[in-house]
Amino acid sequence: MKHLYSFSLLLLALLLPATALAYDFEVDGIYYNINGNELSVTWGTSQYTYTGDVTIPATVTYGSTTYPVTSIGDGAFYSCTRLNSITIPNSVTSIGDNAFESCSSLTSITIPNTVTSIGNYAFCSCTGLSSITIPNSVTSIGSSAFSYCSSLTSVTIPNSVTSIGDYAFFHCGLTSIDIPNSVTSIGSSAFYECTGLTSVTIPNSVTSISYGAFADCISLTCVIIPNSITSICDFAFSECSSLAIITIPNSVTSIGDGAFYSCTRLNSITIPNSVTSIGTIAFSSCSSLNSIVVSSENPTYDSRDNCNAIIETATNALLSGCKNTIIPNSITSICDGAFEYCSDLTSITIPNSVTTIGDYAFFHCGLTSIDIPNSVTSIGENAFSECSCLTSVAIGNSVTTIGERAFMRCRGLTSLTISNSITSIGNYAFEGCSGLTEIYSFALVPVTVSSYTFNGCYNATLYVPYNALGNYMAADYWKEFTNIESITFEVDSKCYRVMDESSLSVMANSDEGILYSGDVVIPDSVSYEGYSFAVTGIEDNAFDGCFELTSITIPNSVETIGEQAFQGCTGLTSVTIGSGVTAIGAKAFNYCNALETVKCLGTVPPVMASADCFSTAAYNRATLLVPRQQIEAYQAADYWYKFAHIEGWGSAGRGDIDGDGVVSIRDVTTLIDAILNGNNEGIYFESADVNLNGRLDIGDVTTIVDMLLNDIE
Repeated sequence: MKHLYSFSLLLLALLLPATALAYDFEVDGIYYNINGNELSVTWGTSQYTYTGDVTIPATVTYGSTTYPVTSIGDGAFYSCTRLNSITIPNSVTSIGDNAFESCSSLTSITIPNTVTSIGNYAFCSCTGLSSITIPNSVTSIGSSAFSYCSSLTSVTIPNSVTSIGDYAFFHCGLTSIDIPNSVTSIGSSAFYECTGLTSVTIPNSVTSISYGAFADCISLTCVIIPNSITSICDFAFSECSSLAIITIPNSVTSIGDGAFYSCTRLNSITIPNSVTSIGTIAFSSCSSLNSIVVSSENPTYDSRDNCNAIIETATNALLSGCKNTIIPNSITSICDGAFEYCSDLTSITIPNSVTTIGDYAFFHCGLTSIDIPNSVTSIGENAFSECSCLTSVAIGNSVTTIGERAFMRCRGLTSLTISNSITSIGNYAFEGCSGLTEIYSFALVPVTVSSYTFNGCYNATLYVPYNALGNYMAADYWKEFTNIESITFEVDSKCYRVMDESSLSVMANSDEGILYSGDVVIPDSVSYEGYSFAVTGIEDNAFDGCFELTSITIPNSVETIGEQAFQGCTGLTSVTIGSGVTAIGAKAFNYCNALETVKCLGTVPPVMASADCFSTAAYNRATLLVPRQQIEAYQAADYWYKFAHIEGWGSAGRGDIDGDGVVSIRDVTTLIDAILNGNNEGIYFESADVNLNGRLDIGDVTTIVDMLLNDIE
């Protein structure tokens, strides 16, 4: 807004001297234009034409005619920097646009009661003017009429004035202002950047507080908004950093964008039931806010559950919050700038109902950590930018977009997790996060980033799925990371390596000297950082030398057992190999001489890489338990045949529900218990579903009883 205004002034500075040179005659050093039977004072020959103290006469005789001087023309004294004072006669009725603009030495001016209008930019940039009395005859003050009058501390606006133009007192030195009841409209930015203004009285005649009317009035401490006001327009009081108290009357129906933006001392807000429209960032950057209340009778907005926030009822969108906000579980979006500059906000819980986090939502907050739930799909631009105390982020695995500068200059951030759902990361998203030491990315294919996305963060270690290492080492900008390693973690004293987006392998304990011991059951799946991974492999040497390991249960999800995986586990007595295992690496169980039982669940014998997968002592001593109907397959398979003792386990077939090798009355009672009580433990479904209808029912019971009575197989 300020830049556009400055450009307008520059344009006028270039155009006015060239267009104001024409004059009809000069008398006593004052130049005039003839307008019918009247005269207008006009520009002379240069900016030094008018100097010192100038008195304009009421009448001037030129030739044989005496003319009244009725106006001061557009740009008449433009940039006359040596003009000290001006006396205007009672004959003058109007002061034109830019009439005294940039008369920087003008300290005194008397405007007579005959003047009815003061033009646009009339006294703009009269930096020496300290006070002015506007006569009762004036009805309108033009746009920028007194803008940039930085020494103007006092002005009297009479009851005759009905309108104050845009930027009328922009960047003036005013300390207080009384606006009379005659005024019905205050122009946009009329008192913008009056940094010395401490108080203002708005009359009941005004119905709207215009765009930026009191913006950047940093000394303004209190404003009484009358009941006549129906709208507080965009940025009306933005950056009024001393404004501590504001009362919004019941007459107000709309509060514009940024209306109270960056009112840093404002500590409480009450939204009356009359308000039906609140713009974006209306109360953003109000860092001292500790109380936000919406009238319970308001039909459009609410502060449900005493949440200390403004919520749009129909959309469940949180518009504005504060350091004491508790986000209700019903909220679906956190709007742009909702918590911007809440420096005292150190922690907050984002509920699973939230799907979007808007631009600048938590910009420059005091957050130390944040968990972004799986419900969130997008994080807006600058959402957490400048949160310098933020040390860790776990970004939910449903987030698809991270906006530009979303976490820019979060210098305290040490660890970052990027989910595999991310499809877009904006420019500068993590630029300047100089404290980052660890970045975890779970996607197999690196998301496209720019050279600035991680600018200043390339010394961090980048952790990615093992199968994606090559992709990241070749991808633009990702390859700039000094260290790229595979993702590993520990859950329930077991160490895992992430292989891809859905699977992982068991690895050796990462802590030196810490070995697996006792009875170990490997789970078929593990959850980590909101992801669920299937355990599909046991890495080479994963349990090598774990001499205190006594038993190991390998789940059905595991497909491969690596080389020397259990080598030297001299205390291992029992091994259960899941049905999904298809390959066992060389020396996998070498030197496991204490083995007593090796139980295989697979109906197809896993392929052994070599004869030394098990030691000779294990082949001779241990009992190999295999599916009862697959004994011959194992006896014929390479290296499995070396086991001296191969026995069957599980069901003998149709009707053998408990797997003891025979069909008996115990199978009937076990099946009845399963049907009545849902107790399926120890039941072989394929053997129990003798009717082959996909469920266990009374028909299966009667069929098995018939088998027993009639000796049917």
